[in-house]
Amino acid sequence: MNAVWIINGWFFGPFAIWSYFKWGRLKAKDFQGDDTRGFGSKVFMSTSHCSAGCTFGDAVGVPIVAITRLTIFGMTLFAHYVVEFILAYLFGILFQFFAVYPMNKKNGKIATLKNAIKADTLSLIAFEIGMFGWMAIVHFLLFTEPPKPNEATYWFMMQIAMILGFLTSYPANWWLVRRGIKEAM
Repeated sequence: MNAVWIINGWFFGPFAIWSYFKWGRLKAKDFQGDDTRGFGSKVFMSTSHCSAGCTFGDAVGVPIVAITRLTIFGMTLFAHYVVEFILAYLFGILFQFFAVYPMNKKNGKIATLKNAIKADTLSLIAFEIGMFGWMAIVHFLLFTEPPKPNEATYWFMMQIAMILGFLTSYPANWWLVRRGIKEAM
């Protein structure tokens, strides 16, 4: 979870620091069943974890598309969508796997990997819908010339996209945690 806070700090700024001290730094007693956080804050933590994997994959994907000048159907935006979705999915599954496996080694790596895929697929899709939706608005509506990855405006728009991705993935995480498909963190 430590990397999660650094990554979330990129788009949530001071709110990430506040939530880390409020909900993220659990004391040893909290692992003994004395966790007094409400369900919503536990879902927030699960969503933070999901969002960190997505954000990392998206941030890694941007320079790949920029350096390779990749386009799909003649558009860089579509290349960003495909590359970033794939990387976000891979990193999201890895983040989920490494969060769950150390606590459930008895289940085995394959079963844990399958559970990570079940736990992260819907929340990742929901995150990317929010993020990609905002980037489409930025690309087609807000600017006459869309910002480029070497410009501060691009990364500011990405920060907004990550926040919107978090907001669109929160309900999916709520549902997944409520159903027991995903761990409450």
